[in-house]
Amino acid sequence: MTLPPPEELGDTIELHLGFLDYYRGVIEAKLTGMTEAELRSSRLPSGWTPLELLKHLVFMERRWLRWGFAAEQVDEPWGDSGTDPEGRWSVGPDETLAGLLARLHAGGESTRRLMTGVDPATRAATGGRFGEERPTVNWILFHVLQEYARHAGHLDIVRELADGATGE
Repeated sequence: MTLPPPEELGDTIELHLGFLDYYRGVIEAKLTGMTEAELRSSRLPSGWTPLELLKHLVFMERRWLRWGFAAEQVDEPWGDSGTDPEGRWSVGPDETLAGLLARLHAGGESTRRLMTGVDPATRAATGGRFGEERPTVNWILFHVLQEYARHAGHLDIVRELADGATGE
């Protein structure tokens, strides 16, 4: 079920978190109903599949928030691309839509726990993804949000090509 976009809020952290929840729902709605063949094949010259994009979103959010902002030592920060930051996204034969969606939503819960009550000007910790140049949490959340919005648009196109479904 896709949540409605959040109301206008003065608290930018809550606004970002609300839109991230919304886009996780949009991503799930776009992928739900696609056949297994459509989820694991590409219609695009770049070659990524819908399941690969979903896995990318799982790892992207984790990289920016847990490994980045919190400097938590996470296993396989680049697990969506075979440990190579510039590598091609990949999914294993045992990875499923249901499993990756569960990880997507669990990551969202983790993000909400990490971010609730944080001042938007707080800088990321050192020792994880960042060294001396540490972005603010407001910048990080905005970046993660634009990743979700961008990839939701990609899935709009893929879904329309697959079965004609359009819209958010």
